[in-house]
Amino acid sequence: MKNKLISTFFIATLSVLTIFSSSLCAAEYTAIDLGKSKITFTSKLMGSKLSGSFGKFSGKVVFNSDEPEKAKANLVIDLSSFNAGGEELQDEAKGKDWFNTKLYPSANFVSESVKVVSSGNLEIHGSLTMKGKSVPVLVAAKYQAQGKQMVFDATFQLLRLDYALGTGTWSDTAAVANEVPVKVILVLNQK
Repeated sequence: MKNKLISTFFIATLSVLTIFSSSLCAAEYTAIDLGKSKITFTSKLMGSKLSGSFGKFSGKVVFNSDEPEKAKANLVIDLSSFNAGGEELQDEAKGKDWFNTKLYPSANFVSESVKVVSSGNLEIHGSLTMKGKSVPVLVAAKYQAQGKQMVFDATFQLLRLDYALGTGTWSDTAAVANEVPVKVILVLNQK
């Protein structure tokens, strides 16, 4: 009887420890650390490399490293926070030929599916909506835990003419490249 009681106690303790340890490993990350996260891009303007960023964005993300394929993301980028070149270029970018921020103040990325490519590497299929146009986007993302945070290093190629960015004389791809590589560093805190 004593051995049966000890055995039952041992199994119960082991079960509790297993449940507790699996819940520790399965941390959910949802809060964007806006101080550490950033969206940057590069482009070619008149043959020269132009680097810039968007200083303001927000959103909702749900990520569990035990089930990365169930991740969800919805990011809203404040287009008036465009920062590249000088003041004249920034004013031009906010105008009608480019972002038209008075009519379209934000861009929105929504994930639709996530595929695990390898350990720590994802393909995120989603759509990016800008200036009233929604275009499918494929994002390559690497992720890794750093302390109590999860850090994503993601890249995708934006084709500016798909969104009517740079109309009129700016539509000439010899003046401004159509391809715009975008990089997103997203740092998430645990729930």
